[in-house]
Amino acid sequence: MAASFQRLQTFVTRTCLPINSTFSRLPFSTSSTSPLKRVGTHNGTFHCDEALGCFMIKLTSKFHAAQIIRTRNLQVLDTLDAVLDVGGVNDPSSDRFDHHQKGFSEILGDGFGTKLSSAGLVYKHYGVEIIAKTVQLDEGHPDVRRLFLAVYKNFVEAVDAIDNGINQYETDQLPRYVNNTTLSSRISRLNLNWYDEDQSPEKEDEAFQHAMTLAGNEFMDCIHFHANSWLPARLVVMECLAARKNIDSSGEIMLLTRSCPWKLHIFDLEVEMKVDPVLKYVIYQDDRNNRWRVQAVAVSPDKFESRKPLPFHWRGLTDDHLSDVAGISGCIFVHTSGFIGANKTYEGALAMARASLLA
Repeated sequence: MAASFQRLQTFVTRTCLPINSTFSRLPFSTSSTSPLKRVGTHNGTFHCDEALGCFMIKLTSKFHAAQIIRTRNLQVLDTLDAVLDVGGVNDPSSDRFDHHQKGFSEILGDGFGTKLSSAGLVYKHYGVEIIAKTVQLDEGHPDVRRLFLAVYKNFVEAVDAIDNGINQYETDQLPRYVNNTTLSSRISRLNLNWYDEDQSPEKEDEAFQHAMTLAGNEFMDCIHFHANSWLPARLVVMECLAARKNIDSSGEIMLLTRSCPWKLHIFDLEVEMKVDPVLKYVIYQDDRNNRWRVQAVAVSPDKFESRKPLPFHWRGLTDDHLSDVAGISGCIFVHTSGFIGANKTYEGALAMARASLLA
């Protein structure tokens, strides 16, 4: 594993980005001095998709430091270098990115079926360039493509779906609780309030600038996370999966050799690497106290239910009582839901996983 960790360290060193990247504070211009390029979007109430789209397009070489013009005047829009979320035209060759016109149904592809908003349209056309510039790799590098798809899946797609009124779940049941903490909700609250005395275009543009900054900062944070954490972790998990039968002949127990966000990769890598049977347990050392954990793998990334929880008669027990019941020394605890347990040693954690497989 030493060679793989060296490659991992090299990748992280090459791509690691500061949290407060200068990309997240690009200028918003409403001055009378026109820069080289001008980007249009509609005035009035704004939404997350055009705020994010305007931020993203200004990350490109073509529209760096462009001025944002907010209007619905078609004669003005026709004179601009790019137009987002207004105008009724989707034509990337002329940098027109609207999704409101009749018959519009464009999607990203690559397994994604959500109808695009103006943000998704800009990302589809310019996202690879933005990712490549941010992580300082060539656009054709395979890691750029992986990051492009991961950032869409974990950030941009939700903006597309919410703006197009697409429910996250196919159900008629009412939600159990209200969630107004999404990025789209927070962007919406940046619009001028009905009771604000100053409803001028200048005040509206100022609010839109705040929306662009909020959306853009979170977009860049998403790229930073996936470049600095998610992608290097993928290599760790891939190599641990490949070595799983060295841990147990069943192939259903994996030893995680380095602490990283493994749950983000297990499901995709199982498909990619044709893992059969699928994993049931992951063993790893707790960096905080050097004890060992055995964790049941969930049935899917968005579910709490485990594929094979730790045995029912272990759940809620601790220390010597748990060791006596399990017949395994060094046990510390098993969660009442059976999704995780702990042992003082690696050998004990492996014994717990093996016994759970047979339970």
